[in-house]
Amino acid sequence: MHSLQEKLAASRQFLTSLAARHNPARIAVAWTAGKDSTVVLDLWREVLGGPVTAINLDTGCKFPEILALRDRLAVEWGVTLHVARPLLEDIPAGIADDKLACCGALKVRPLRRTMAELGIEVLLTGIRADENPSRTDLSHLEDRQGYTQANPILDWTEMDVWAHTTTRALPYCTLYDQGYRSLGCMPCTTRVAGEGQGERDGRDQEKEARMAELRALGYF
Repeated sequence: MHSLQEKLAASRQFLTSLAARHNPARIAVAWTAGKDSTVVLDLWREVLGGPVTAINLDTGCKFPEILALRDRLAVEWGVTLHVARPLLEDIPAGIADDKLACCGALKVRPLRRTMAELGIEVLLTGIRADENPSRTDLSHLEDRQGYTQANPILDWTEMDVWAHTTTRALPYCTLYDQGYRSLGCMPCTTRVAGEGQGERDGRDQEKEARMAELRALGYF
């Protein structure tokens, strides 16, 4: 078991190596404004020592609190923010009726379209191996058919993220103080009800069970 300081040093070194191998202008953070990707955004800003590029997926179903934090923090941190939205013709008639089709339309296609428009080669995510069984076998670098996905905090735990957030006094969404532990779209996210439940037990469980299928479609 590595300490948070060891994990932090490894994440910084990983990001530093990416900045050396790729044009930083072709690297973007997949920033949801949730706790995990905000940590990644902060680390990437630290490594670059200047402005960074972030892509946010606005499905039209996000919590207003998370959007408010996104917009405020983008200004405060000087983030070059690109908001990816679905095309009107892609929006399904029944949001979340078909989980795979919904995520494909509202998240995957807008992400790939925006990345192509910006010429992004590397996408930094805040995903962690302990969040979902389908993520336990992931590597820090993944070929995602057209771009490289980089997972700098893959080995971190939920407690690591909160410890770092507290130490660095990073801003976070107020919904976490109201019983939410993982923030997705409103139709697929609830508070975690009680003790003994997992971090993503507030997420739609059908979708969680089909995470491997979603990843095959391009979901990160």
